[in-house]
Amino acid sequence: MAETLQEALLAPDVRPSVLADTVTLVDEEVSEKGLIIKGAYKTVNTFASGVVKDVIDALLPDFLEKLQPYWVDFAANGGGNFGDYLAARGEEVSEALLSVTDARAANSERAPLRKAYNAVRPSGVKNVESALPRLGALVQKYAA
Repeated sequence: MAETLQEALLAPDVRPSVLADTVTLVDEEVSEKGLIIKGAYKTVNTFASGVVKDVIDALLPDFLEKLQPYWVDFAANGGGNFGDYLAARGEEVSEALLSVTDARAANSERAPLRKAYNAVRPSGVKNVESALPRLGALVQKYAA
């Protein structure tokens, strides 16, 4: 395994694939959500085409930093399925990841994006928790 998730997943030859897979993961997760989430996602994509990919790309280092302690613990305890590991710590991991998007939204100068984010944030933990198995599999695919 790589020393850090950032080293493994942000390597120049790997990052484009990680980014593409993460955008697909987000699209799949949103497609399974309710009207508010789908509406907010559509608003964001309508406001600026490609913004989701750009935001994920910008936030990826911070997300990986938040996942790093979990990855270290996962590896130290014998590995297995990282998605299951994350799901078992759902609320804690979700809050860690949402702290990244909370900070980004709070500092955004784009009112429509802030509004869309604030509309979906109350259900954020639940929505991120449901994505943790897929997220863990994605991370493990590139880091293992």
